Amino acid sequence: MDVQATEKRGVAVSRKVGPIILLGSPGAGKGTQAKRIAERFAIPQVSSGDILRENVARGTELGRKAKEIMARGELVPDDLVNVMVGERLREEDCGRGFILDGFPRTPVQAAWLDRFLEGKFFENQEACGPPIVIQIDVDYNKLVERLTGRRSCPTCGRIYNIHTQPPRVDELCDCDGSPLVMRNDDRREVLAERLKAYELQTRPLVEYYRKLGRLVDVNGDLEPDEVTAQIAAAIQSFGGHVKDSTWT
Repeated sequence: MDVQATEKRGVAVSRKVGPIILLGSPGAGKGTQAKRIAERFAIPQVSSGDILRENVARGTELGRKAKEIMARGELVPDDLVNVMVGERLREEDCGRGFILDGFPRTPVQAAWLDRFLEGKFFENQEACGPPIVIQIDVDYNKLVERLTGRRSCPTCGRIYNIHTQPPRVDELCDCDGSPLVMRNDDRREVLAERLKAYELQTRPLVEYYRKLGRLVDVNGDLEPDEVTAQIAAAIQSFGGHVKDSTWT
């Protein structure tokens, strides 16, 4: 990302933003907010899932090991995922900071990340420092409304919501007129189990960061612009690395 181009848009950024982790249940808006932060501060969004798929597609040594494990129907172990993530975070575009997507998922991964961030990524650069962890909280009923109302176009991929962002013609894509589809995971009978599984999986990670004083809760029930403003304020107050007059 081009820092100078970002600054020309009226956003004054320092040379360092630092690591950012976004937490939130399905439908909380993590994807939307991660993209906004990445663009605003000219830092990359680093997805552990993308890293894994890229290593497998490229046939790297790590990718081959992961492919063999997945072929047996097993989960890729922490130590292998950690190495892949570590390699990605050492790339030059992460020098000023980054947003982690899908990592860490467990306190064990979080502890590894803490140790990793204490080291130096690049020559003549100080350690990156601990992450700020932002949890987007959304009311359960709002999550259900968002997810059960979600529809997508199988042709162009555009996303709609029949409650909050409906198409002009009911159940048809505005762009190409294709009938919209609903993901099986978004059906009400499946959704309750998805949300319960997320809560059980994430609770230990939330407690890990809360005990360390790094967790910041923001209200995800608000409009996206307001959620973005909360996240920006949290980033600014946590480390003081970022100066962005457009969000004050």
